[in-house]
Amino acid sequence: MPPKSDSSEGIVLNYVNEQNRPLNSQNVADSLQKFNLKKAAVQKALDSLADSGKISFKEYGKQKLYLARQDQFDIPNNEELNQMKEDNAKLQEQLNEQKKAIGDVEGEIKALQSNLTLEEIQARQTKLAKDTEQMEEKLIKLRQGVTLVTPEERQAVEKVYVDMVTQWRRRKRMFKEIWDAITENSPKNLNEFKEELGIEYDEEVGVSLQSYSDLVQNGKKKPRIK
Repeated sequence: MPPKSDSSEGIVLNYVNEQNRPLNSQNVADSLQKFNLKKAAVQKALDSLADSGKISFKEYGKQKLYLARQDQFDIPNNEELNQMKEDNAKLQEQLNEQKKAIGDVEGEIKALQSNLTLEEIQARQTKLAKDTEQMEEKLIKLRQGVTLVTPEERQAVEKVYVDMVTQWRRRKRMFKEIWDAITENSPKNLNEFKEELGIEYDEEVGVSLQSYSDLVQNGKKKPRIK
């Protein structure tokens, strides 16, 4: 008589049959913790099921491995196995199609979510109209010869600009002094060594210190940058 499905033996038997692979008592106890079964109760159930012939077991030294009885399962023949493989391939193809369809739908959802709502469009339109109006006012003043930047503001910006170019020039000089000291007696090819260190000169990236220095003018006289 089979054990009741809600008894310890019934729970253990169902699990062993479902897994259909070699298991030790610890494996079973860990997996059946949700049923509040202690390892001692699991071990007792496994031994009882093995003694009654409901499951198989093998002893390896002090350890026992338990396995579902194989004679209870229908073993498919070659023709059935081939049919199962074909069915599995068809199911896999259907699964891939479903995944693709889900991906397409998710892409459409993301695209819709990225679109602006009517309220957002109206708010952006209002902001753009305001920005356009402000720029048109500035353009009118410029055409009329109105100076929009005060001499103080211009002087402050020029000072910051000159300071930055000065720092640039100083750093170039510092680099040259260090580079010359390192490479003075170096047997390495300097171009290869420079590439190895990831060093790029201003000219190699399309910038020129002198061209930036020449941008600043104070009336008809260019500022002197040291």
